[in-house]
Amino acid sequence: MGAFEPQIAAGAFLEQFASSGQHSCFHGRHISPQIFEGLNGKNWQLKEYEARGGYSALRKVLSSMSPEEVIAQIKTSALRGRGGAGFPTGLKWSFMPRQFPGQKFLVCNSDEGEPGTCKDRDILHYNPHIVIEGMAIAAYAMGISVGYNYIHGEIFATYERFEHALEEARAAGLVGKQIAGSNFDFQLHAFHGFGAYICGEETALLESLEGKKGQPRFKPPFPASFGLYGKPTTINNTETFAAVPWIINNGGDAYLKLGKPNNGGTKIFSVSGDVQYPGNYEIPMGTPFAKLLELAGGMRGGRKLKAVIPGGSSMPVLPGDVMMATDMDYDSIAKAGSMLGSGAVIVMDETRCMVKSLLRLSYFYMHESCGQCTPCREGTGWLYRIIHRIEHGQGRQEDLDQLNRVADNIQGRTICALGDAAAMPVRAMIKHFRDEFQHHIDYKRCLVPTYL
Repeated sequence: MGAFEPQIAAGAFLEQFASSGQHSCFHGRHISPQIFEGLNGKNWQLKEYEARGGYSALRKVLSSMSPEEVIAQIKTSALRGRGGAGFPTGLKWSFMPRQFPGQKFLVCNSDEGEPGTCKDRDILHYNPHIVIEGMAIAAYAMGISVGYNYIHGEIFATYERFEHALEEARAAGLVGKQIAGSNFDFQLHAFHGFGAYICGEETALLESLEGKKGQPRFKPPFPASFGLYGKPTTINNTETFAAVPWIINNGGDAYLKLGKPNNGGTKIFSVSGDVQYPGNYEIPMGTPFAKLLELAGGMRGGRKLKAVIPGGSSMPVLPGDVMMATDMDYDSIAKAGSMLGSGAVIVMDETRCMVKSLLRLSYFYMHESCGQCTPCREGTGWLYRIIHRIEHGQGRQEDLDQLNRVADNIQGRTICALGDAAAMPVRAMIKHFRDEFQHHIDYKRCLVPTYL
């Protein structure tokens, strides 16, 4: 689908490692080679982060804001969870029982495993202190004294960098006992997974964090009441925490105005596939997809846009013409028939065979199923095998209806959303590109011209 180019990462969160502290969002402009050298150097360390205004938001809340005021600002900002679900962050924070007498936990979900997504990796690698600061502010708002950052195990160099940043923060009194000279205690620890996609699901992540096999839990009870070690727990995505310091320094209203109603602020989109400049781009919520495609250099080789998966491989595909008329926010993409998800935008041109593309996606979900739920464990294998035979010239006339039946028997019938993640791409591909699948079955070959 195309390689990512970290040197073209840009945006409001990511720009902090390359600017003097002004929130002058790049809105997708390319970072120069000189700045990129700085990103790979020391700009991610505490000294440089504080020189850009880092930890000023934490000091502000500890000295002059009540926990209720912090949560109110997050609610006003309309910040929604950036991990995929899009749940209002301020509302989630308000669920935490402040007067709970025992231990409570805060968890950052940095187990970024959705195919096409690489935004959290870059935030942690190039600006780790913004996540630490955001988590400390969140902990203060909810009265939590212990937090964990669960980092995807396949980016171990990034995990080590985050550990280094944590040591810097501890040594400076910004994490630990009486942080920043206040009466508030917050201990933060890093934990790495081992590359299991299923651990991106929040309850499977908690099981793994407890040292158990990473499998999703039945809900209810929800983590807000029964989370890590059975205690109240709030879980947010890396990018969500990274947004918090700017909101505190500039106000919830200012963040909301960067985006649109119910979709406040900016969002980092990982653009991959058949574009000229794959990479991470941060744009205001509600920006037209056509503008994002333009920022990524347009279609590679001047080819025609055929399809887009707008939110990571688990989201329904949309035809190119539909996507070109869609804005990049939760509500607009939902209206178009898909979901914003993690913000991984996979762009496909006219040379892409949809059958072959779906085969690759289906293999991934079969491989990553944890096996706990029968519909997912067995159904993902069925999906893969049927698509495999269609792609290899052995398709049957009943296969398309059979694929939809199998998807129906998976979707909504599993403990977690991995079953839905496997089923939705199949249903959408057949809905929008049925002619390609039928051509494979009828003629035992691909509809896409090989000379393109």
